Amino acid sequence: MNIGIISDTHDNAEATERATEIFAAEGVDIVIHCGDFVAPLMVPYFDEFELHGVLGNNDGDVANLRAAFDSLGGESQLHGRFADLEFDGLSLAVLHGESLAEVEAVAAGETYDFVCYGHHHEREHSEEGQTTILNPGAHFLPNSDEDRTVAIVDTRSESVRFRSVLE
Repeated sequence: MNIGIISDTHDNAEATERATEIFAAEGVDIVIHCGDFVAPLMVPYFDEFELHGVLGNNDGDVANLRAAFDSLGGESQLHGRFADLEFDGLSLAVLHGESLAEVEAVAAGETYDFVCYGHHHEREHSEEGQTTILNPGAHFLPNSDEDRTVAIVDTRSESVRFRSVLE
């Protein structure tokens, strides 16, 4: 199974639309959003996927974000500030990650196969013991064009690849 990872869309409809095209082309079934949708109007872009999201520091309209998730139906869910997920036997911790110390602490516990976060607008793919730390990049004020990416996790091979939304 392929899982799409995205973060920090910040109302960037063009990048979000491009990301969903990439996810569809890559055979993604589930999308994980690491926070900072900003407006509830961003959620329907993901209507063809099972969507799991966490709240970021710029997600102020929580009631309407929850309603947007509810309108997707199925297994889609807004998890609050932290999500503990499992797909195909892989465990994923998802948080927005304002505190890198918190991200590192979750990863250092080696409880999860993947720790996915956003906030810093810079993609990352690193290892902490048995845990993969993953920041998919950002779509608003990225540090560089190389950070205008989404990530795709293949649950069978446990591999990660990044795709640019600028292609």
